[in-house]
Amino acid sequence: MRVKSLRRAHRWRGPLAPLRSEGVDATFTAKVFEWRGPAPFYWLALPAEVCDHVEAEAAVASYGWGAIPVCVRIGGTEWETSLLPRDGGYVLPVKKDVRVHEQGDVGDTVTVAMQVAPRGGRAANGTGPRV
Repeated sequence: MRVKSLRRAHRWRGPLAPLRSEGVDATFTAKVFEWRGPAPFYWLALPAEVCDHVEAEAAVASYGWGAIPVCVRIGGTEWETSLLPRDGGYVLPVKKDVRVHEQGDVGDTVTVAMQVAPRGGRAANGTGPRV
């Protein structure tokens, strides 16, 4: 994967084009944080107003354990993942490939475009855009 030599702030905070899927449900900014488990993972906490929207969509989108499938874009990178419940809200995992491609790290403020991906006809393995 090629990484463009652009400044971190430009890549993470640049303008967002529409998602390749049908539309954007929410655009928000959040700070990347590390949440350690058996291995370190990097996350974004969704703002309360975005969590409200996600909860409204959860009945048609969730596939169990409170996980909500979403299509997400940060900078020029789009992928599918799942939101997970945490502390009464939701967190969005940020894959290593995304952090490397977008030249981001812990503490950076990130602009995110996100769409909840209802299960209707969607493959259980999350077939869709990948990094």
